[in-house]
Amino acid sequence: MTINYRKAVPEDAQMLVNIYNAAYYSDHLRYGACPGYGNTKETMEKSIKDFPKYVILCDNEPVGCISCKQIEAGVYEIGNLCIVPEHQGKGIGTQAVKFIKTKCEDWNKITLVTPLSKTENVKFYTEKCGFRIVSTEKDGNVELARFLLER
Repeated sequence: MTINYRKAVPEDAQMLVNIYNAAYYSDHLRYGACPGYGNTKETMEKSIKDFPKYVILCDNEPVGCISCKQIEAGVYEIGNLCIVPEHQGKGIGTQAVKFIKTKCEDWNKITLVTPLSKTENVKFYTEKCGFRIVSTEKDGNVELARFLLER
């Protein structure tokens, strides 16, 4: 299994919509809504421009996406990390976080949010990637955990 990354371009929009929909379908069902699910090609094109994304390739097949944006000097936010279900649990997400740490060479802090009730995400980010929960916040009826990774 060979994992590579390439910067997403607007022409990737429909492919990324399909990846996001596959990855976030269960969240959509579980929470009744999910910001990563149900995007249009046009909203994804805008998102590619506003929040830099990298297509995750497994043996040259697009299987996921990670996005990260600089918030301030040395501080970055992972806005999205998703892997299609059939490729989850293979270490691809862990490698993607390591990839972002190399792309953002000057990072001192990396943050992200994910639903607190999604225990598999909490375990992944804390145990596999070294993040810690620093606060919680609400988005509608969903309690989100804010994670922080510091150098």
